Amino acid sequence: MPGKGLLERLESDFVLCAEGYLFELERRGYVKAGPFVPEAVLDYPAAVEELHREFLRAGSDVIEAFTYYAHRGKLKVIGRESELEKMNRRALRIAKKVALEGKALLAGNICNTWVYNPEEPETHETVREMFTEQVKWAKEEGVDFVIAETIDYFGEALIALEVIKSFELPAVVTFIPDLRETRDGHSWENACRKLEKSGADVVGLNCGMGPATMLPLLEKARKKVKGSLAALPVPYRTSPRESTFQKLKDGKGKQAFPLNLEPFLLNREEVAEFAVKARKLGVNYLGLCCGNAPHFTRAMAEALGRTVPASRYSPDMSKHAMLGAEDFVRKQDKERLADWKGAKAHT
Repeated sequence: MPGKGLLERLESDFVLCAEGYLFELERRGYVKAGPFVPEAVLDYPAAVEELHREFLRAGSDVIEAFTYYAHRGKLKVIGRESELEKMNRRALRIAKKVALEGKALLAGNICNTWVYNPEEPETHETVREMFTEQVKWAKEEGVDFVIAETIDYFGEALIALEVIKSFELPAVVTFIPDLRETRDGHSWENACRKLEKSGADVVGLNCGMGPATMLPLLEKARKKVKGSLAALPVPYRTSPRESTFQKLKDGKGKQAFPLNLEPFLLNREEVAEFAVKARKLGVNYLGLCCGNAPHFTRAMAEALGRTVPASRYSPDMSKHAMLGAEDFVRKQDKERLADWKGAKAHT
């Protein structure tokens, strides 16, 4: 792809990466919750292309091919394993088309496989083969770099890194901090540092935690990691008691994940606050994961000083009929506004 690459951009600025395609397309009716396979790439490619374009307009520097869970293991579950290469190449070409419209970076994507077991060496080779075919197709389709994400085993992350580097591509590798440490016993900050020492260009955390619970881990990681640090939390109100969005419970004590998370969504101001805090911490590759939407990406971009194409339609409440500027709102509507605010309309 033309223009500055990932590493050049990170040397002088931050990179904003919109993720969250799986949840957003599920909400729009193009992904089946449960298997969570990106079938829309083949069945409704226009929907995927439109979401790419919305994230591009919102300020994403990266257009990430929708190949999350487009690996052999997941496609076998839904009976579409024969379409594996077709799905991956179609996703990469859709993303490339949109990336070229805005001079964005094109990223390939691999993720946790649900196959890896540290006690079973044969699974290591299976995982390596799964990653290799996806990265090979990404390389052939012209990606700028590859993202390996939501990995909870250090060993699986290391295999992903080794595969990406075997194709001489920059690697962004992020862990999902859904436990106290990786499932094979490494603290998150040490796992990040070890990956960096093994050649990863960007390391960090994505998914699982909301900003409130991820930021303390990022602070620890920043002290260990020498180079670029990534942070892509979920936009939900996690807490020390319910530290990940998988643990959130509704008013009846029922698990909200993955279908009933809406009451826990952050608002756009809270998302913007996270972006500012993360940058002050030294994070230079940032975004949001599951739950993200274009208005959140725009809020992050604008909070960090950027004006993006979608900024043309950023809110201007001064022209609102009820909440607008003092000289804009009619007298009778100011009386109604008092009712809105819970005050008496007439004195």
